[in-house]
Amino acid sequence: MDYTDRLRRLAINDERLAETETGEVVAGAGRLDPKSLALARIAALVSIGGAEPSFGAQVDAAISAGTTATQIVDVLVGVIPIVGLPRVVAAAPKVALALGHDLEVDVDELGAAEPR
Repeated sequence: MDYTDRLRRLAINDERLAETETGEVVAGAGRLDPKSLALARIAALVSIGGAEPSFGAQVDAAISAGTTATQIVDVLVGVIPIVGLPRVVAAAPKVALALGHDLEVDVDELGAAEPR
């Protein structure tokens, strides 16, 4: 099935597509490489205000696929015009924690306001 068929099925909410596609994409059917898939999922989590464990899983998947921490942060910055700064600000500590950083400790170094 080519991308136009998949797009048509998405447009009509074909539930069978979601059932088959998610398994194929996760299994690496060649549509998206694991790195791109993980970065797309991180962007999606930012947009919906995802939970900390979800960020942890996707950041781990991205790092395992060869993504750098810089590229993950670039995704956060890149989605600001789309999802808005408040969503990215809310996601940043979750991503930082997933990357092994505690932003609560690092805030003073930036000269920013005290964390809440």
